[in-house]
Amino acid sequence: QVQLEESGGGSVQTGGSLRLACVASGTIFTTNTMGWYRQAPGKQREMVATINYGGTANYAESVTGRFTISRDNNKHAVFLQMNSLEPDDTAVYFCHAVVFWAVGSPPMDYWGKGTQVTVSS
Repeated sequence: QVQLEESGGGSVQTGGSLRLACVASGTIFTTNTMGWYRQAPGKQREMVATINYGGTANYAESVTGRFTISRDNNKHAVFLQMNSLEPDDTAVYFCHAVVFWAVGSPPMDYWGKGTQVTVSS
């Protein structure tokens, strides 16, 4: 079993910054793509940013230039530096990871429980 634990959410004013962190623990051989998704009230969950094992990142258009995703493969961790935050960034942010628990095992999807980010104007 694998658990994803997020941290770093909170409340900031417009223009502020927050850094989210997510660490995967449990039976892990390696992690493949890791990323952050968010869900605002009344809206569907959407991709914010993803990063593969080699460090290639992909961003939603709405956060490009403001958010930076990074990872530490040795610690099975992924981070999201969020700058120039806007009220539209208010949402619950979820960590996601594709995990291989052993050599030759199929990839498994895991989600964190989410961390609240609130940006006030």
